[in-house]
Amino acid sequence: MPPKLLCAGRCVGQDGAAQAWHCPPGQGHSVWDAVRMPLGAGTPVNVQRREDSATEGSHRLILAANRDEFYSRPSKLADFWGNNNEILSGLDMEEGKEGGTWLGISTRGKLAALTNYLQPQLDWQARGRGELVTHFLTTDVDSLSYLKKVSMEGHLYNGFNLIAADLSTAKGDVICYYGNRGEPDPIVLTPGTYGLSNALLETPWRKLCFGKQLFLEAVERSQALPKDVLIASLLDVLNNEEAQLPDPAIEDQGGEYVQPMLSKYAAVCVRCPGYGTRTNTIILVDADGHVTFTERSMMDKDLSHWETRTYEFTLQS
Repeated sequence: MPPKLLCAGRCVGQDGAAQAWHCPPGQGHSVWDAVRMPLGAGTPVNVQRREDSATEGSHRLILAANRDEFYSRPSKLADFWGNNNEILSGLDMEEGKEGGTWLGISTRGKLAALTNYLQPQLDWQARGRGELVTHFLTTDVDSLSYLKKVSMEGHLYNGFNLIAADLSTAKGDVICYYGNRGEPDPIVLTPGTYGLSNALLETPWRKLCFGKQLFLEAVERSQALPKDVLIASLLDVLNNEEAQLPDPAIEDQGGEYVQPMLSKYAAVCVRCPGYGTRTNTIILVDADGHVTFTERSMMDKDLSHWETRTYEFTLQS
């Protein structure tokens, strides 16, 4: 089944109900269940990997993620690109970092998500972290081997977390994780539910625990219901702006840098002047390899103006 755009529509007047976690300048993405988040931008990611997905309507992978970034940073909405238009992702268009991305999937079954690690001081000479996702999506190297290579070069980047996966209906899925502020070697994730923000995977920040709980409840409520119901429920999770305070873990990691924005940063969805959640992404993969990719994005730096697109295709692996 060839990739197709199922629907595209503009949504105006929803009070910036986009979902994302806020990060200070330099952070940028979070993923529920697995993804990256930079300083200056924040994105939560939740990921659920299942083995018991043989029943009709069930999903072997569910990913919900926010992209937090400065509203003025140029980027492209998610669309297909690459040699054979086999890669689906948004793209960073910031000068000097063009072509990087925070989250993407290919029709060949390669998936990657990145979050930045909250750090008070950044090395402005470091390499752009968005290239880590782009390079994986365009290579033939398997996920674990790729992360092993990245781990040897982790010192060249500011703090990050990287999820890389090979999704294969025939061979089974392999999902791996590496963070360059944690253990020296990448790990293979067993089936389960994982949360990732701007610390290491499964670091129990209060907003991460809260978001993960909401994620699990949304998945449970939506069992045996149409997938549109699940997608809508997960978008609600990504749009939750309730600050989860106090949280000494965030304060200890972010230091004085995070204090002025703590009341916003400590929520799943971050909303600050000129910075915050710009994009919500939901990826569902069912037992047969059918992928549903839904992206909701802020348009024209306007919190009241959003566009939602849904793409569907079947994995070629």
